[in-house]
Formats: sequence, structure tokens, C-alpha cells
Amino acid sequence: MNDQSFTTTLLIDKSPEDVYKAMVNVRGWWSEEIEGGTTNLNDEFKYHYMDVHTARMKLIEVVPNKKVVWQVLDNHFKFTKDQSEWKGNKVVFELSSKDGKTQLQFTQQGLVPEYECYDICKDAWTHFITESLRDLVLTGKGQPNKKEKVNEFNEDNLKKHNKQ
Repeated sequence: MNDQSFTTTLLIDKSPEDVYKAMVNVRGWWSEEIEGGTTNLNDEFKYHYMDVHTARMKLIEVVPNKKVVWQVLDNHFKFTKDQSEWKGNKVVFELSSKDGKTQLQFTQQGLVPEYECYDICKDAWTHFITESLRDLVLTGKGQPNKKEKVNEFNEDNLKKHNKQ
């Protein structure tokens, strides 16, 4: 059976250590609305984006400069009927070397096209990994959701997908 879980890849001319350091700085690239630890095995953190999305994650695998895996313990989307989406998924960050650069492969195991949230989640993850995290690695400043302010990318993305 073919795994249709969402995945995206970032190839960047920085060391695995530099990419890893930015990757575990979740507040620097995903959201400033993160409560809890994001770097050590068994850390748990809560993600909050206005009243649209909340999630609780646990770090279940941490291999410095190589791999981090989050387990989605709980999740709520305001815009989906099926409130089980994401629950139990694994969010996997894997680093490897390719052509003298560092490759980050991001996969959300279980985020599949059948999910109601798939299109909006795919667009959001693509933005956060290939733009925000990339910028954090290269410039020291990502594009995370700000604390309790409307993030234009996500707000526009939500409106676009709600019209479909």
C-alpha cells in the first residue's frame, strides 16, 4: 500500500547542527503560541492559533542533528467536522546529507488527502517548513504565527479553503 502521508523536503546549505537548532526552536518558525518544551525526549507542548487550531504534542524520538518525532496527543480544528483528524499522527523531521548540503524531510504520518484539513494543512506546513524554517536557518528570523495576532498567510489560507 502506498503511504499518502504529507511530506515536504528542504535542501539547505547549512550544517545539520544549524538546521537542527532551528528545527527545535518551534517558536521561531511555527508559532509564538507554543507552551512547553520542544527540544528534549518526552517534552510536551501546546500549540494555539487563535480559535482556529489547538494541538498538544509530545516528543517521542529525539536524535540530535538527525531526527525528531512528535506524537499528536490531542488536536482541535474549528473548521473540520471530524475532530479526530491529526490525533495519533506522528510529525517526523529527518536530517541527512545530500550533495554537500543538509536535507530536511518533513512528514506528517497520517495527514492524508482524505482528511478534511488536508489542503489547508498541506499549504500551511509547506509554508512553515520551506519558507519560515528555511528563513530561520539562513537569517535567524522565521515567519511564525505571532502571539494573538492575525497571521495573514493562515487567515487568507483558511478563507480560501473555506470557500471550496
